[in-house]
Amino acid sequence: MQHLSVFPTEFLPCTLLMIEFILNNKPIRLFEKSGMTLLDFIRENNRLKGTKIGCREGDCGACTVLVGTLEKEEVTYQSITSCISPLGNANGKHIVTIEGINLEKKLNVAQQVMADNFATQCGFCTPGFVVSMTGFALKMVENTNTNTCTEAISGNICRCTGYKSIEKATNDLEAKLATIQQSKQLAELIREGFIPDYFSSIPEKLKKINFRAWLNRTEGNFVANGTDLYVRQADALSEGNVNLVGEITILKGIAIEENRCKLGASTTVTEIAENESLQKIFPKLKAYLKLVSSEQIRNMGTLGGNFVNASPIGDMSIFFLALNSTLHILGETEREIPFQEFHQDYKKYDLQKEEILTAISFEIPDKDTKFNFEKVSKRTHLDIASVNSAAKITVKENTITVANISIGGVAAIPKFLVKTNAYLKGKTINIATVKEAEKVLQSEIAPISDVRGTNIYKRLLARQLFFAHFVTLYPEQIDLPSLTN
Repeated sequence: MQHLSVFPTEFLPCTLLMIEFILNNKPIRLFEKSGMTLLDFIRENNRLKGTKIGCREGDCGACTVLVGTLEKEEVTYQSITSCISPLGNANGKHIVTIEGINLEKKLNVAQQVMADNFATQCGFCTPGFVVSMTGFALKMVENTNTNTCTEAISGNICRCTGYKSIEKATNDLEAKLATIQQSKQLAELIREGFIPDYFSSIPEKLKKINFRAWLNRTEGNFVANGTDLYVRQADALSEGNVNLVGEITILKGIAIEENRCKLGASTTVTEIAENESLQKIFPKLKAYLKLVSSEQIRNMGTLGGNFVNASPIGDMSIFFLALNSTLHILGETEREIPFQEFHQDYKKYDLQKEEILTAISFEIPDKDTKFNFEKVSKRTHLDIASVNSAAKITVKENTITVANISIGGVAAIPKFLVKTNAYLKGKTINIATVKEAEKVLQSEIAPISDVRGTNIYKRLLARQLFFAHFVTLYPEQIDLPSLTN
């Protein structure tokens, strides 16, 4: 990752630049307000009504589109929810709506398997499902897709079908993909009717766009990909000034040097989940992160956005708190602070108006250190946690030498359990130690009753997730029946 000098050129104020991208097979060049939502531009400015307006919160997936990014000679595609994506982030990209994957005289494969399985009733959600399924097929070309097609539609909601017919459709699409040669190429997807033939011309068209990341104003909100801000402030952001930082190079990337890992603040959850080096450090990483929102949101949601959102139950905040991470902040000077000191009170944090969070770093766990992440929510996927927790524990010769445990949903901020961690340090790892430590935990937390559960329920969840860390990480020393007796 590039070292940050004070206010590099990417952060210098500049005039509003042209937004240039390809919408389906149509070149777009405009000076529209970059903060308006991509959904509104698609529907209102271009009259492409197949992309639906549903929740406007990124939950239902009715507004799903594909975003293609030129990487070397190829274009890689991801699904996103356009209702909470700023138009300016389309700059230099290929944006694909449901109209952009229609074939001339027949249904494409995703549309056909939906029809064959009677997987649509009112049809409102269907375009979003079809776009997500087509995105899954395109990921197969990149040879990076380890998900199933059913997982690819995890961010799409249907209120009519009961899903079984849709699941059958995804299975049929996977079977169709399996018949294509092992070395899948874009040309094969075109030939087999997954996508129209104009996709083959997109790489050359994107190369002709003079793209660079830019800030368009000296004032206004900093916005990476908007997955939180646009839920609450879409109208204000559409009319006001925004500083789009999601594509600034020095805010992205994952670098490992010696025993530390550093991640740019605009690194997305998907980029973390798919990073092979991080998968080696955290063998269950993909399983952990599948509990974070949906595929569309993971493709957009950034670390910095999650931290500055300052939600008491921010999944990535809880994850990186347990790693005893350091935050890197740029203002008039550069400074570093422990992550556990960042959140000060509900929605308040240590970041001045002129400052921006640039990166987060943590020490790579050694062979004696284990890590675990737990989350409970009303839905398993695509939901905010009732309570979540992460733990990094080091045990040497049966003694706990380091305990870094964090928990969300039980305080006004993402909670680093200072007293509980201090109690555990130096103790023998056994059932008695864990039981006593849980009593300390209960003295540190102060959950409130809300739509995600009563304070009593949240205390029970905190207890169970705390126990789950030890049962999962140290099953030979700790067993659940003994803990709960």
